[in-house]
Amino acid sequence: MAIVEQVAPDVLLLTDVDYDLDGEALRNLAGRMGFEHSFALAPNSGMATGLDLDGNGRIGEARDAQGWGKFSGDSGMGLLSRWPFDPDAVRDLSDLLWRDLSGAVLPKGPLWTDDIAAVQRLSTTGHWIVPVLAPGGPVDILAFSATPPVFDGPEDRNGLRNRDELRLWTQVLDGAFGPAPQDFVLLGNTNLDPFDGDGLRQAMRDVLADPRLTDPLPVSAGGMAAADPGQTGDPALDTADWPDGAPGNLRVDYVLPAATWTVTGAGVFWPAPDDPDAALAQAAGPHRLVWVDLHR
Repeated sequence: MAIVEQVAPDVLLLTDVDYDLDGEALRNLAGRMGFEHSFALAPNSGMATGLDLDGNGRIGEARDAQGWGKFSGDSGMGLLSRWPFDPDAVRDLSDLLWRDLSGAVLPKGPLWTDDIAAVQRLSTTGHWIVPVLAPGGPVDILAFSATPPVFDGPEDRNGLRNRDELRLWTQVLDGAFGPAPQDFVLLGNTNLDPFDGDGLRQAMRDVLADPRLTDPLPVSAGGMAAADPGQTGDPALDTADWPDGAPGNLRVDYVLPAATWTVTGAGVFWPAPDDPDAALAQAAGPHRLVWVDLHR
């Protein structure tokens, strides 16, 4: 919470937070962090499919859920805001079947059957469009947390799914799922670096190159100092600190505003090793907080 106090965002997306039906835990957390408003929907992570998705002969395990999770609500998302949400205008795309995404590339092999295709959702956690009633007018928050493109086999199920989770947002901006958002900010953990690590990295490069979006290029001194040998991308842009080569430091967390916004500042909370606040970032886990200041 000390990091959030320092950065003082107006809107914050939390990932890997457990969901409870009444939202009590998230409300309490929001209050402790100084936010008046919180929002969450039940995630796909931990949602039972009733099928043996990983082919190990058992059902009901974490890898058999719509998104990896040991129980319903495991590793969900939560939005916190200093301004109210408009729950009646929320659009939730989390129940879209993977096979129903236009142009979806589905895995092949014994671990992908007609029965699985009939229930498998695209979203690992969720894809939400949540309006925030900001002082200058509503802002649509496009929130998601995608599957890591690993932990599968030669069928590349997670890699393909990760790519299509990104492609869904492109189609949202095309107007394929209702009116295209206008004043929006895309927030999320894509689990995909545009240049390094595993995954179908071109998908991330395509999103960053979309003219409807702005890449604020948030950097940090800590990321630069922790550069991995042989890294292709700019280490100053990295947002996750993982062991070298497994998979190493990567840029996987993003705040991408619509091109209509004016970006006045951006960064990653990853202080240099000799900074007194470096310990805060290390204690918070591998992911770093990404922030962007915007004006209309």
